[in-house]
Amino acid sequence: MNMLPYGMIVEISVAILLIMTIAYCFILNKRLKKLHADKDALKQMIGDLIKATNMANSAIAGLKESANEADMILSARLKEADKFAVELANHVSAGQAVIQKIAQITDAASIKKQEKKASANSALQKLREFQRRRENAA
Repeated sequence: MNMLPYGMIVEISVAILLIMTIAYCFILNKRLKKLHADKDALKQMIGDLIKATNMANSAIAGLKESANEADMILSARLKEADKFAVELANHVSAGQAVIQKIAQITDAASIKKQEKKASANSALQKLREFQRRRENAA
């Protein structure tokens, strides 16, 4: 048996290790290219996300402005409604006072009407009595 010298074994081992290293580097290079492509896609996605965030921020600012404007308009309308409510309450009070006066006038007129009716009935009764006396006297 002819043994290979140790130098040859070492060199064959180094050659095998070099081949394995080259194969590993080739695989690693493919993975790095794929990672680099994913990095570009990730950069694009981050850019899109930043744009969307900026758009959302501007939309939020617009909504805040609209909400503030609506709040001011609503406050103004509420103040105006309060003024109208006070004015309406005053008109209702004045109307009630007028109705009470009308009721008093109506009551007074009704009493006078009843008095006139009573006096008319009294006059008719007196007339009837007079006619009876006259008929009895004749």
